[in-house]
Amino acid sequence: MKFAIVTGASRGLGEEVAKNLLSNEHHVITVSRKRKTNDFKNYANDNRKSYFHFSCDLSDLESLSDTAHEIVKVLQKHPVEELLIVNNAGMVTPIGTVGHLENHEIARHVSLNLTAPMLLVNTMKANSGAERLTVINVTSGAAEKAIYGWNVYSSTKSAVNKYTETAALEAQELGSRDIHVAFSPGVMDTDMQGEIREADAKDFKDVVSFKQLKDEGQLRSPKEVADLLQSLVKSQDSLENGKIYKVYDLIK
Repeated sequence: MKFAIVTGASRGLGEEVAKNLLSNEHHVITVSRKRKTNDFKNYANDNRKSYFHFSCDLSDLESLSDTAHEIVKVLQKHPVEELLIVNNAGMVTPIGTVGHLENHEIARHVSLNLTAPMLLVNTMKANSGAERLTVINVTSGAAEKAIYGWNVYSSTKSAVNKYTETAALEAQELGSRDIHVAFSPGVMDTDMQGEIREADAKDFKDVVSFKQLKDEGQLRSPKEVADLLQSLVKSQDSLENGKIYKVYDLIK
């Protein structure tokens, strides 16, 4: 059996990714603070797949650890040939310059964007019993450049990329079939983009550019991006382990 875990699946990209997986070959487990199960249950029933949801604030690492072990219990009841983890949950706030941010907001951001994916992957690798693990970490172009006001966001996404590369290196050195890649979705029409557009120009100098992207209709829909991510899932045997795949690389 093929199982997938999708974090942050209650809306946006995560929701569309989970629906695509249910419509194809995977039984799906979603993890998010908000519960949105009816659509997923219908997709699962229509496609004769199993669906499980766990409500969890992924920035609360103690709660996430408990939830991860509950997920393990579900997986251990099935012969899991392949486990796919899509670490999609993330946040862009706090936005602002060093010295003008709240420390607790920085800590929450790092927990959600960086520590949570590492903890989830580590727990599943150690305990799930899956014959093969494939991890897709959702990253950002902000990982590759310094952006005024995004000192926290750019840093965590950069760390996600390095974690992906290092986990892939370890898998290769150990002779494992595991695959670790990252996926940069570009700019999408999501709630996160709305938060970015509401930022004060003194905190985020590029805010005008992001407003123009919306006004000029240059934001891709979450469904379009999820379909491109699904192409990675379908071609995982040919994926380059450790690679950072970018959305425009997948557009034919």
